[in-house]
Amino acid sequence: MKIQGLNGVEQVQNPKKSAGVEKSAGNASSEPTVNISKTAANREDFLRALEIVKAANTPDIRADRVAELKAKINDPAYINESLIKLTADRVVDLLLG
Repeated sequence: MKIQGLNGVEQVQNPKKSAGVEKSAGNASSEPTVNISKTAANREDFLRALEIVKAANTPDIRADRVAELKAKINDPAYINESLIKLTADRVVDLLLG
């Protein structure tokens, strides 16, 4: 029995065999190469930095910095229009990018 096409699909005549995997002409070395994205590289840098920080046993809270900021907040002259504007601008920048 010979099928002469189904719903507009013709028979395949002389199918070509795949040539297989082609080697890159630009890389004469037999060593494989790996390319990683910038995002992956940044993540790797971040994880490496995180390991260094954890290994250094640094405290999670810097008491000296907290005391300094508490003193600034309690000073009535610290909170003024320019600080409020600066803070508002930073919040808008973070929200809108």
